[in-house]
Amino acid sequence: MRRFLILLLLFFTTGSGCAKTPRTQAQPSPTESRQTAITRAIDQVSPAVVGVNVTQIKSYTTSPFRDPLFNMFFGDTYRQKVENLGSGFLVSPDGYILTNAHVVENATEIVITMPGGKKQAGTVVGIDNVTDLALIKIDVRNARYATLGDSDDIIRGEWVVALGNPFGLFDVAYQPTATAGIVSGLHLDFGEQRNQRRYEDMIQTDASINGGNSGGPLVNASGEVIGINTFIFTGGGYSEGSIGIGFAIPVNRAKRIMEDLKKHGSIDWSFYTGLKIQEIDDDIAKAFDLPVSYGILVTGVDQGSPGAKADIRVSDIITKAQGDPVQNGQDIRSAIQNNYLHAGDVLNLEIWRKGRQMTVKLKLESYR
Repeated sequence: MRRFLILLLLFFTTGSGCAKTPRTQAQPSPTESRQTAITRAIDQVSPAVVGVNVTQIKSYTTSPFRDPLFNMFFGDTYRQKVENLGSGFLVSPDGYILTNAHVVENATEIVITMPGGKKQAGTVVGIDNVTDLALIKIDVRNARYATLGDSDDIIRGEWVVALGNPFGLFDVAYQPTATAGIVSGLHLDFGEQRNQRRYEDMIQTDASINGGNSGGPLVNASGEVIGINTFIFTGGGYSEGSIGIGFAIPVNRAKRIMEDLKKHGSIDWSFYTGLKIQEIDDDIAKAFDLPVSYGILVTGVDQGSPGAKADIRVSDIITKAQGDPVQNGQDIRSAIQNNYLHAGDVLNLEIWRKGRQMTVKLKLESYR
């Protein structure tokens, strides 16, 4: 009996029955426990971020007046070399770098600083001043490059990181500076600026952006680029630094522009429809029995024009362009410009013809 009890005790204490000794789980190290989605996103994208140092030629006038006609006759204009800096990021393993046009315009020399401090000469592949985007190329193979996300899928309030070269600090640490914040706003339209640049559908963030950050990536917590940091609002007066109001170009727009610059080096923003139009008034609306009181009447279509190829006819009523109501010819122009359409792109139009609504696709062409 005593022997039986001893064997029974050994059976349970050795774990060969139902009772098992719990295993000790490995505890994360202090470093691993501090890792977050933000730190992982920074580690993922940083190897693709570069500093952009540029020598530019700029024109200045000695006249205190801003009137260009006055300056033409009485102001002395001179050209001078200036140093400029910005940021960029690799978008392919073979050395294509995306940045802002204002960072590299009029450049006579471009020097790219890679993570780690290696410097390389950069060559401009293409510049588009309208969208303020530029594509640079360096001689490199198998480079680390950034993953481009989907700027149509941004959530207002989600965490983001701005990476770049503020105040030239890339040349001190040989790695990009990272600042974190949230997406503060979406779809901000600033229209066309004096320099003919158009800033539409911009992303707003409170991640700190300063001089030198232009052209750097705005990254989500998944380590995907969702925007290109472009400009900031400042507090005015003596303040030129960040006050938490910065803006980035949506990456989906940059994807399309980048491919066009790679193929053609520039973008032709002129467009031709071949349509002659007249605004709708109440009398025309009644005469055509329109279901709406807005639209424009097509009064002529040039033979062989994009309008003719789209089968648009005289007496058609255009009511919408790219889904937006049309009141006049300027509304069509705005639909083209605000959606960054150019020669080769398709303009979607809704028309009213003989009592029924139709959708037509008009392919824009350049002026001949």
